[in-house]
Amino acid sequence: MASRRPCNSVESLYTVSAHDFRNTAAGIHRYTKTVTRRSLSLAFIALLAVFAAPAQTVSQLLATISGTTQYREAAVSPDGHFVAWTVNLRNPDNTTSRNSEIWLADLTKPGSPPQKAGAAKALAAEHSLTWSPDSRQFVFLSDADTTGQLQLYIQSPGTPAHKLTSLKGFLAEPRWSPDGSQLAILFTENAPRASGPLEPSTKATGVIEETIYEQRLALVDLQSGKTNPISPADTYVYEYDWSPDGKRFAVTAAKGNGDNNWWVAQLYTITAATGEVRPVHKPLLQIANPRWSPDGKQIAFIGGIMSDEGSTGGDIFTVPVAGGVAPHNLTPERPSSPSWFRWLPSGKVLFTETINGGSAIATLDPVTRVAETLWTGDESIRAGDEALATSTDGKTVATIRSSWTLAPEVWAGKIGDWKPLTTANAALKPLWGSTQNLRWHSDDYEVQGWMIYPVNYDASKKYPLVVSVHGGPASAKKPSWPTSFDMTLLSSQGYFVFFPNPRGSYGSGEAFTRANVKDFGQGDLRDILLGLDQQLKALPIDPKRLGIAGWSYGGFMTMWAVTQTRRFSAAVAGAGIANWQSYYGENLIDQWMIPYFGSTVYDNPAVYAKSSPITYIRNVKTPTLIAVGDSDAECPAPQSYEFWHALKTLGVKTEMVVYPGEGHAIRKPEHVQDLLERTINWFNSNLLVR
Repeated sequence: MASRRPCNSVESLYTVSAHDFRNTAAGIHRYTKTVTRRSLSLAFIALLAVFAAPAQTVSQLLATISGTTQYREAAVSPDGHFVAWTVNLRNPDNTTSRNSEIWLADLTKPGSPPQKAGAAKALAAEHSLTWSPDSRQFVFLSDADTTGQLQLYIQSPGTPAHKLTSLKGFLAEPRWSPDGSQLAILFTENAPRASGPLEPSTKATGVIEETIYEQRLALVDLQSGKTNPISPADTYVYEYDWSPDGKRFAVTAAKGNGDNNWWVAQLYTITAATGEVRPVHKPLLQIANPRWSPDGKQIAFIGGIMSDEGSTGGDIFTVPVAGGVAPHNLTPERPSSPSWFRWLPSGKVLFTETINGGSAIATLDPVTRVAETLWTGDESIRAGDEALATSTDGKTVATIRSSWTLAPEVWAGKIGDWKPLTTANAALKPLWGSTQNLRWHSDDYEVQGWMIYPVNYDASKKYPLVVSVHGGPASAKKPSWPTSFDMTLLSSQGYFVFFPNPRGSYGSGEAFTRANVKDFGQGDLRDILLGLDQQLKALPIDPKRLGIAGWSYGGFMTMWAVTQTRRFSAAVAGAGIANWQSYYGENLIDQWMIPYFGSTVYDNPAVYAKSSPITYIRNVKTPTLIAVGDSDAECPAPQSYEFWHALKTLGVKTEMVVYPGEGHAIRKPEHVQDLLERTINWFNSNLLVR
């Protein structure tokens, strides 16, 4: 469902550790048969013995995904001479650590090895690096001084880092002023946790009162480190950009709860010297990525229907700084979803987009609205919270590239002619089969999706298939190397895996993304089933051995699908929504729902009931595994309980697992392993034995 950071990172996560749960407060033993990792492994081995062992075991899959070096971000110096990146470190058991470190490469010295940078001599979390305008130094966040408490550090290449701040709270997004004389940062004073509903929610007891911690825009003195918040104390600032003259900021912000109000955020300017706030634009839907034009006269942003903060898609708009007029759409009817952009000194816009299930980079002339595509690829690109890191002139870029055949590495150079700066994952080989980009027609739409073939595919054999529905719904499944549990891994177990991008997804234009408004589960399920029908005719898929799975919105679609059709013989529903009516009052981010349903549940309960799986629960016959985190604020555990309870009462085969201490994203390595094992075991036991 909706999230503060990209839901793509959530849609691939599915599990929990059985051995930790016997006596937990989550009471997991009350809701599911206790299965130890040993018994899961024995059951899995027994199935392999009966049904011809696939090429990879669960331990091999875990070794591949946990052994993948993960890069967090990349940053290019304004002059294009340096690229810095952050790489996550590893725990002694080879799982990804919370700690990370910064590395630096000098592009003017080809072949020279990268140098370690940052403040930490031992272990620390270091990230959020940004270069000064003169390319002589950079700032970053690190908890080298106190574990868990980030501070702002400054460093020049080849010299030690210096700590600037001594703050208590959450820091994010440092940025230099255009002349390099000041720093700005987002600061949430005394915040007890990182912001965002992806994080585990705080347990509420006693008299329930909402405690609000506002993320404020602050200025940091480069000499003393003194931090001065300038945005209002009752307002949460989500994103910001310096004006070209360094006197003002463009911000997206909303009053009240930051986790919930991103969906109603507006565009403002804030004067750096006085903190004066002026409204610029109140959008009908969501806005992201505010950027001031080089001439200082306009602010551009991406606008559209977005279910998740951080998962951006829509059209690119400009509005005069003074406001007062409707924004101008620079990409009307473009058959893609722009996801990030920046202005170039020439006045053109460099932007990235999701298109045809992959990624593209293009430039746009705001005057003529003519766009030129510079690069396309069946892969995912990112440089942290942004898609690309670029030099001032846009001629040198860096990004982290990843696909089903390309393990993540940092690449840099000219667009389309970049070279790898890292090789940590060069030896990794895919443990899954080949892929195919699919297109089919549904109603008035052309729909796109991906098919992953079983490993060691033999066209003379019949195979089971699992449909995997992405989260969001405003998101898209794009090729990427799995670094956590991802349904891609089922390919290694002898399955076709079908990833549809039905209406509501990014990649086919804003009208397509809005096509599921007031229609959850209706048109998007038709899209999925028509795509499935096409593949049943084209490939050796056994129609009696079909499964479906998903997390978040994909979990809802899984619950919904088994109430609408009996074509699926097994299902795995992660963090799903069983009842939109009760969900409205249970989740902590209800603002995202109104653009999709048209009103609150109290004003129009019928539109919520129409798309609720619980309304049609007596139709279910499909064995369904249900998983959720016990502290999920986005898709709360009671939704999973409600669906599990109904299936149990109706005599449908079901199992439910609740992961303690987990929010919407399942992150603990032992939980990820457990979910992988449970999911494979569930599909094997219900699809292979027929």
